[in-house]
Amino acid sequence: MNTDPSRRQFLQGIATAAIAQSAGGWKLSLGEEATSREKLFPFRHADVKLTGGPLKAQFERVHAYYLSLDEDRLLKGFRQRAGLPAPGEEMGGWYGPDGFAPAHCFGQYISGLARFAAATGDAATQAKVRRLVEGFAATVGSDGFGYMNARASVDFPAYILDKYEIGLLDANQLAGVAPARELLERIIRGSVRFLPPQAIEQDGKRKQGPWDESYTLPENLFLVYELMGESAYRDLAKKYLFDGPYFDPLARGVNVLPGLHAYSHVNSLSSAAKAYQVLGEPKYLQTIQNAWDMLETTQEFASGGWGPGEHFVEPHKGKLGESLNHTHAHFETPCGAYAHFKLARYLLRFTGEARYGDGLERVLYNTILGAKDPSGDGQFFYYSDYHPAAQKGYFPDKWPCCSGTLPQVVADYLISAYFHSADGIYVNLFVPSEVSWKAGETPARLVQSTDYPESGATELRIEVPAPTEFTLHVRIPGWLSSSPRIEVNGRAVSEPAERGTFAALRRRWQNHDTVHVEFPLAFRSVPVDEQHPDLVAVMRGPVMLVAPVPPPQIPRAALNSPQGMTRVAGEPLFFELPSTAKTLQFKPFYAVQDESYTTYVRET
Repeated sequence: MNTDPSRRQFLQGIATAAIAQSAGGWKLSLGEEATSREKLFPFRHADVKLTGGPLKAQFERVHAYYLSLDEDRLLKGFRQRAGLPAPGEEMGGWYGPDGFAPAHCFGQYISGLARFAAATGDAATQAKVRRLVEGFAATVGSDGFGYMNARASVDFPAYILDKYEIGLLDANQLAGVAPARELLERIIRGSVRFLPPQAIEQDGKRKQGPWDESYTLPENLFLVYELMGESAYRDLAKKYLFDGPYFDPLARGVNVLPGLHAYSHVNSLSSAAKAYQVLGEPKYLQTIQNAWDMLETTQEFASGGWGPGEHFVEPHKGKLGESLNHTHAHFETPCGAYAHFKLARYLLRFTGEARYGDGLERVLYNTILGAKDPSGDGQFFYYSDYHPAAQKGYFPDKWPCCSGTLPQVVADYLISAYFHSADGIYVNLFVPSEVSWKAGETPARLVQSTDYPESGATELRIEVPAPTEFTLHVRIPGWLSSSPRIEVNGRAVSEPAERGTFAALRRRWQNHDTVHVEFPLAFRSVPVDEQHPDLVAVMRGPVMLVAPVPPPQIPRAALNSPQGMTRVAGEPLFFELPSTAKTLQFKPFYAVQDESYTTYVRET
């Protein structure tokens, strides 16, 4: 271990400062104490493989895009600051030295690539992560200053540091880049002096120094603590927990969301989740459970997205419905989906409750899967638009924040699909895929074949070298209008399969045992809010359908009548609804390309 004086002084210094800020009896929670708070456990990216379908197609396209990024351009501003040769063109947009937040997403690009490297085992991706880390390290001196320039350290010290941390953590742990660990420590040591004394709101712009998202820092600092084992990092994480203004009232059930910046405050809930995991304080679990309920009941569109105009609305005032005509920025899609996925996974792990999988699934199919692919030189899909006659497009500035979260959330499809526990495996998403694990001491593999959500059927095949006992848990969605059919080797099961739970199938499984699940997919309408009950989105199962041509209205009884929605031959999940005026067409939001569409229609 490195014990040079500057390092010792740094660790002692941040520990002393943190303790002065937050006295209290926190417990060291590495290892068993932390994991004892989890009912379910995540798989590694390497354990899961997508084998087909739209998720795999998007996964491969996004991977290819980030693998093609020019490394000299990414490193140019850092090299210029360090006085090193700096070939390549400027990145421009938000990223460049003169951009909104210089190099703000560099760490996230490393993180996303590291996740793709872990998922695919691709040597070229792993090598790219290594070159980016080594190139970055060459620009960081002994003082640990890693920002692209002085302005970045003044305007966005926490925002950028947080992303450096996850990039270097993932490079080290997922891509096997050993030098990333020392660089991570050096970067934190050089950045902490630019941080505010505690977490502060964005709304203090320029009045109290940095106005970036310091309240999102703890999650990754806790991860650094778990990697390094140094309590100083735990104490630094505690220092930035957003307790008084945010976590504490949420834990008491007080809805403080209205008016807050939506994405960053949902992202900060992962810091509360990590605090619960590491520190064991029950209030942090209560915080994220209450916040999730508030999101679902007061903030979410039918898609699962939230935050029109990037802010939470005042509940029960019809603000979601009003926003349909007032903005084209209804959900900050890659960033929001990334934060939503993380929060859902934490809640699944801590509670084992299937409803959080329902929420993750809804955001998956109706937001991030429908994001336009990045195009050309830094053009990115940013907002989901639920305005009448909307169109998907790109953010006007190159390399925005969503360019950083896109590879992270898409790579995380794998670790969102399955979980495991002491007694077996949990199927959370119904996607063509394979997952490998140890059932006790026996190597096991589950192979899932499905065209869900085009149909409601999925088949799960067990592969084991010898008969093995474990429980196969299958999520039964809460949106079902009737019970699913579950068969093992062609025979109906007797185990309960209640909506909003995980059905538990415990067997001594034989090689090639097959479980067939059939979910009935009914149409339903979902009002935008209680003040606009006739303004509805059309859903089929987990999927939100939009109308390519703005329809004036739909009959209230039409969705579930025998003469209602009919499938368009040869088109996956395209439907027609005969009307007195004209035939209305609907298709999934994720199937929309460049055509106009309307999300909410009037139900009469």
